Amino acid sequence: MTIEIHRLGPGPLSPDATQHMVRMRDGVRLATDVYLPAGSTGPGPTILTRLPYDKTGEYTFMPRVAAWFTARGYTMVVQDVRGKFRSEGETLLFVNETYDGYDTIEWITNQQWSDGVVGMWGDSYYGYTQWAAASSAHRALKAMVPRVTGTRLGELPVPAPGQRTHDVEMSVHRFYPLSMFHDRDILEWELDWSRRPLADAVEEFFQAVGSRSASYDLWFPHPVRLRRFPAGSPFDAPAVPVLLTLGWWDNCAPWQWSDYRDLELRPAWLQNAFLLLEAIDHENNSHFDPAAARDESWMNRYLEPAAEFFDVFLRGEAANIAKVRWQLANSGDSTFRSATHWPPPGVRLKELFPHPGGTLQSGSFEPEVEESWIHDASSPVKSPVRDPFAFLAELPDERDLAARPDVLAFTAEPVDEPLDLAGPVRVHATVGSDGPEMDLFARLSDVAPDGSTHLIARGQQTILDPGLSFDVELDLGHIGYRLHPGHALRLTLASSDAPEFIPAPGTGEHRWLAATTKTNHQRVRLGGRTGCRLTVTVL
Repeated sequence: MTIEIHRLGPGPLSPDATQHMVRMRDGVRLATDVYLPAGSTGPGPTILTRLPYDKTGEYTFMPRVAAWFTARGYTMVVQDVRGKFRSEGETLLFVNETYDGYDTIEWITNQQWSDGVVGMWGDSYYGYTQWAAASSAHRALKAMVPRVTGTRLGELPVPAPGQRTHDVEMSVHRFYPLSMFHDRDILEWELDWSRRPLADAVEEFFQAVGSRSASYDLWFPHPVRLRRFPAGSPFDAPAVPVLLTLGWWDNCAPWQWSDYRDLELRPAWLQNAFLLLEAIDHENNSHFDPAAARDESWMNRYLEPAAEFFDVFLRGEAANIAKVRWQLANSGDSTFRSATHWPPPGVRLKELFPHPGGTLQSGSFEPEVEESWIHDASSPVKSPVRDPFAFLAELPDERDLAARPDVLAFTAEPVDEPLDLAGPVRVHATVGSDGPEMDLFARLSDVAPDGSTHLIARGQQTILDPGLSFDVELDLGHIGYRLHPGHALRLTLASSDAPEFIPAPGTGEHRWLAATTKTNHQRVRLGGRTGCRLTVTVL
């Protein structure tokens, strides 16, 4: 089998920046671009971004971001992380970002254009590098804006000792080290997710490219838990003012919500934490305008909240920034609402119960019954989008999902007046399986009068040795969403979502090593005291 690989190397250096090779404590030099504001007359605050996607590449358009921030009077520093593009060192996920972040900040503070005040900004992995730098407790780091990210970003799901549930493995978990972190460049190639075993295709890729991925080998077949924060947890470091930006449709949002729960347990961090909750996906497509061009107005939407935050915490300007700003998707009004905390004041919990016959009602029933479905990894439930990171760019109609025999669907009566959801969504269920493990996927959707169906929230868990009866709570994340009159809520339950998630083979074998599959019979309890229930938060 021929594997086609497209290698994407560094883009041309920006004429607006000066590149420096900044030496780290072990002698490795990292390629670092410095953008100075026009007409600068003295030292000032600096915004630092450390990323693995090429500091001059088209994907993250850092020269455009730098031009936007320098126009606001900030110096912008953008760096290729260790082992990527123009930087020296070994290409290895996560483990070098703490001390490389500290050393880069230290270098910045010794430059004549720096006043010793540094903020950090960026999405995804370059949001993670901010948390890594914060864990180093450098005195100059005064504010950060980690967007659509998390301290556990990309962490391979491994059950804790004694636990029988964990996150479902995403295909990107092991593919990311084979594309973004294989070597210095980005390697674009397609893995046939229907092939078994998947690991054989990876070995063919290594032969084709002529090298192996250190990060993949550390995670396969038996994952090594990487030491992401060698200086200690960032939440145990001195608190830094932080603007957490989360997207309602961001597939990485669970990691950032996990961080926020950790922050809530630490008074100093909680006092300095601010939430910006947007109707976006991971690639910053908006539910209000999913097809928006990356023009000036889009850049303003993307960067303005960060600039306002930096104006306060890097420059000391007087401004009142709300603790929580959030968008109500599907409302026709993209302006941000403000709140003192999340969920906002005045919410209540609403419970809905799946009933036999596919209805979703406000009351349970007696006696309890079981509904069942079949999980077949050789013919899994298909993921609705090609790129889950850009979910809103496709915004698929998911009406056909309910017609599948391996999906249970429960639909409520249409609402008579607008129903505003604002807060967490949960599913409690008692499930069982004749297989050695069970994946449970739940999706909450908006069903329009014409039958078109669009995702509101989702969650999933792997259950080890579920047996005949296992109680599970699925976290479907948080949402701000308006359900219009005539529309209805729908809950679907299934055991696969491929290829976004690697389907359980049904045999209990490693998902990347299994050569065969086995059909499993899954069940969920309805009615009675332990029957399945959906809990939404209503404004």
